[in-house]
Amino acid sequence: MTQTMDDKKIIKVHDSDNVAIVIGQGGVNAGTELQAGLIAVADIPQGHKVALSDIPSGAEVIRYSEIIGTATETIPLGGHVNEHNIALRQPPALHELESATREYGPPERLEGYTFQGYRNADGSVGTKNVLGITTSVQCVAGTVEHVVKRIKAELLPKYPNVDDVVGLTHTYGCGVAINAPAAIIPIRTLKNITLNPNFGGEVMVIGLGCEKLQPSTLVSEQPVKMYDSSEEASATGNILSLQDEQFVGFAEMVAGIMAMAEQHLAKLNQRRREPCPVSELVVGTQCGGSDAFSGVTANPAVGFAADLIVRAGGTVMFSEVTEVRDAIHLLSPRVVDKGVGEKLVQEMQWYDDYLAQGQADRSANPSPGNKSGGLSNVIEKALGSIAKSGTSPIVDVLGPGERISKRGLNFVATPASDFICGTLQLAAGMNMHVFTTGRGTPYGLSMVPVIKVGTNTTLSRRWHDLIDLDAGRIASGEATIETMGWELFHLILEIASGREQAAVDRLGIHNDLALFNPAPVT
Repeated sequence: MTQTMDDKKIIKVHDSDNVAIVIGQGGVNAGTELQAGLIAVADIPQGHKVALSDIPSGAEVIRYSEIIGTATETIPLGGHVNEHNIALRQPPALHELESATREYGPPERLEGYTFQGYRNADGSVGTKNVLGITTSVQCVAGTVEHVVKRIKAELLPKYPNVDDVVGLTHTYGCGVAINAPAAIIPIRTLKNITLNPNFGGEVMVIGLGCEKLQPSTLVSEQPVKMYDSSEEASATGNILSLQDEQFVGFAEMVAGIMAMAEQHLAKLNQRRREPCPVSELVVGTQCGGSDAFSGVTANPAVGFAADLIVRAGGTVMFSEVTEVRDAIHLLSPRVVDKGVGEKLVQEMQWYDDYLAQGQADRSANPSPGNKSGGLSNVIEKALGSIAKSGTSPIVDVLGPGERISKRGLNFVATPASDFICGTLQLAAGMNMHVFTTGRGTPYGLSMVPVIKVGTNTTLSRRWHDLIDLDAGRIASGEATIETMGWELFHLILEIASGREQAAVDRLGIHNDLALFNPAPVT
């Protein structure tokens, strides 16, 4: 990728591009000289595209050295290029993709970097020390939320080494086709979330008793023990059902959950941070509220940091199927072998079929906000989105809800929805989350630290207390992708170590889990 800035008014990514984006806050007015020989012939908002030459009707519109569409009318030199004058092209044909064709030499190892993490018995490492209380059915969500408030107020102060108590509530568990083939997705998602390294193996499951999704299913990888209030049992266990006949009234149910929680808090309180190599990081990357700056500032910086983590032996995941589908021809050559390439195609095809079944297609993405930020269509969005993946080889492809098993760069197939993607990346095992945004979003997760990277300085300054890192400095020339990537890498280590807090944790802004359930509801 090459990137040029002319008087810091526009950014052209590649020499072959026939469009560039406007940098300045507030955009430019018609008549503004953007560079020698280029005058805006219309008002062009910040981040939106300007034509660098006359683009005849039917001609290709090129950004990132890739065709993002065809002009539906003649666009003059200096004209405003947007979703209204670009036609969407067909996505790359999956059966024609080249696979595993890029040759990679031995990686240049990155040594000497560590963070302070919590080691777990299963070999994973946490960046937080959290008691997770999950549910087997939505019926008990209100009870869990009630009890979590009481645990935080009455019990958590007694266990200073525990960071938080989190209710992992959701809308699944009953009234669903539990044996339908696609039901495996929400079930394994909930199951694998309980294995997230930030919970230290101490997750509790609260059930009702009559639900289709039995609580023991969610902790089948761990020793299963039902709550027992008897004096001998001393309220141990990791599963409690509200319909259990030992409970007389709501107060006894609450007391039972709190007694069981105290046993788990006592164990978690014994955990201590210790030096861990970067190879123990599992970093999820995601973008939301994207704009036209995403693909030239924040996402390339995330990609550079991702390469550093992979070079250090760590794991990085990128996701969002609809936001890579139109750039899949740039990813398939990067898979390590044909088998991984086949898995990549399978996940793309599965999602194509899923959208078709719902009588939708990829044109439903981008959102109105993305378009206001200068993204004309899903092709342009995808080309910017994949920059988060850096340049490392793709070692594995996971279906939604599956758990990562290979170190390195992984593609984790998820919808593009911020909340569903984040939930599935939790299930995949991430212990750090990096989230880029150009339009702005207060999105956060209580289970893992979420680092917010702003794509443009206008947003980063306006949302000064919500954005952790301003990658807009790349657009202004104050920083490079490399320097910003290193800055993000060091920030990841600081926050993973607990020495700094991400803005959403400092402010206490956290979103609910959102399951992906493509199976029938009965």
